[in-house]
Amino acid sequence: MGDIMSRECIRTPERALSARFVETVTEPGKYFDGQGLFLRVAKNGARQWVQRIVIRGKRTELGLGSPPAVSLATARKLALENRGKAMLGGDPLAEKRAAKAKSLTFAECVNAYAEAKLPEFRSEKHRKQWLSALERLALPVLGQIRVQDIGTKDVLRMLEPHWRERTITAKKLRGQVEAVLTWATVAGHREGDNPAAWRGNLKELLPAPGKVAKAQHHPALALGDAAVWWAALAKRDGMAAQALQFLTLTCARSGEVRGMTWDEIELDRSANSTNSVGVWTVPASRMKNGREHRVPLTAEAIALLDRLPRLECSPYVFFAPRGGMLSDMSISAVMRRMQEAKVRLEEPGYLDPASKRPAVPHGLRSTFRQWAAEHGYPRDMAEIALAHFIGSEVERAYQRSDMLERRRDMMTAWAAFLRGEAKVDGNVVKLGAAG
Repeated sequence: MGDIMSRECIRTPERALSARFVETVTEPGKYFDGQGLFLRVAKNGARQWVQRIVIRGKRTELGLGSPPAVSLATARKLALENRGKAMLGGDPLAEKRAAKAKSLTFAECVNAYAEAKLPEFRSEKHRKQWLSALERLALPVLGQIRVQDIGTKDVLRMLEPHWRERTITAKKLRGQVEAVLTWATVAGHREGDNPAAWRGNLKELLPAPGKVAKAQHHPALALGDAAVWWAALAKRDGMAAQALQFLTLTCARSGEVRGMTWDEIELDRSANSTNSVGVWTVPASRMKNGREHRVPLTAEAIALLDRLPRLECSPYVFFAPRGGMLSDMSISAVMRRMQEAKVRLEEPGYLDPASKRPAVPHGLRSTFRQWAAEHGYPRDMAEIALAHFIGSEVERAYQRSDMLERRRDMMTAWAAFLRGEAKVDGNVVKLGAAG
């Protein structure tokens, strides 16, 4: 009898459940709250809200969903609503069955979720990226299944073909599917545990991502090829080629350069033109880390900007033929054509030293990072130049300076390196790589 009482855990209103208890309980059993509501914990740790209720003289049990998708407060609200309907002669069980028959398909839930949640994303590009994996990898498998009928085996069937070969993509995809199904549960289109949940579910069936994921680094330009590559780039015409030059000089990301507008640039020409000082301030809304970033502009970067034409109807520094923003592919295409030109000459071209893959624009940031390390620049200064977070949150709170002027000197030396030059004892010396 004592064992039965401990598992039933009957609670008076004064001993009702708490949100903390619901979050942490693992012992199998039934935990009563009041109004016929109780939390059922299975042996495998799965939890479900259940309500015992009398409907038209017949005692029955109603499932009300599972934590954490359905919180204690929500479960209480649903139980109270069901009790009220039953007291007035209604049939909440019949209503639930009717709603289940109208359950949305996964594809319909993706559309509804996107309409509700995607406005939170920073840009149209991020919204498209979020939907892309779902459309390519999830919808062909899950799209026409009603969300109420989706089980763990269905999610596994969708994930397994990609889990080992495209682990990072598959990991993100699992989280997206879980988010959509959580929304479907809270919105009343399904009930029960989330079949895309990781802990206590898929974690037991799939290898840990960290054990199977292959590092997916962007191919970088070898330091020994930098001066030759830079000289070849300087001979190329076109807005995309100039954007790639600016990207290299500033070590910025492609999206930051392509979205750059003239009002983000401040130039001080109080001295002569060769000593102009400039700062490019990238607003937080366009930064990956969501924080404003200042970029010191070297003489080479300012000279490049001065050579650029301006389009009266476009705010962009590097504009597309019709005045809009350059596409990401346009900058990548410049590097691809440079590589193809080398291959036509039966030369290896500009390959990443480790992967032997052709270098790409984003990999230039790794090239700069290696150069900075080998030339003794402080780690924090190089990381700030790349707009990376440095240290812990506490350390960042105390690190108020962005080392702008010190970074200007570093970027000037980086530009000299790209030209095949280096400073030795205060003198500029031409390096052999550019010859």
